[in-house]
Amino acid sequence: MNVKKIAIFASGSGTNAGNIARYFNDRDYAEISLILTNKPDAPVLQRAKNYNIASVVFDRHTFYETDEIINLLSNNNIHLVVLAGFLWLVPQNILRNFSQRIINIHPALLPKYGGKGMYGRRVHEAIIENGEKESGITIHWVNEEYDKGDIIFQATCRVMPSDTPESLAARVHELEYKHFPEVIDKLILDS
Repeated sequence: MNVKKIAIFASGSGTNAGNIARYFNDRDYAEISLILTNKPDAPVLQRAKNYNIASVVFDRHTFYETDEIINLLSNNNIHLVVLAGFLWLVPQNILRNFSQRIINIHPALLPKYGGKGMYGRRVHEAIIENGEKESGITIHWVNEEYDKGDIIFQATCRVMPSDTPESLAARVHELEYKHFPEVIDKLILDS
């Protein structure tokens, strides 16, 4: 059986990356082969080390003005690219080479509360401020605009009147941890 290789891009703590790595740790048909980050001090690098996954740190110049990342993904036979808390817009050359093979998770129900600058706490603050009754997660294909790619999956949770950005974030994280690996798994098995 051909093992499908997955690369994860993350900018921060890497809790989703770690959760995905744990999920695929014992699968024989798919593996997390690379974890890439744009921050040399990102805690996700320690998670990569914990799971014995190769990691790469890159800068803005490498990402936007060279083919180094495309070559790295291609040379490692990456089948699916997963953005898990990665905040840079993916450049055209990578989008072209990995068309319909890059997914992202967003901590809200798109198309609401998406776009440049809408990530993490900012999303939860805006949802509470606007009196929304529900929030959730959206997993979507990545295209040339922030959070505009076709939606693959959504899951919802209630927004409580007593919610703070932190308490809402905790419920949204639960949805991420439960559903993100499962959706990736389904995409791998269906491809």
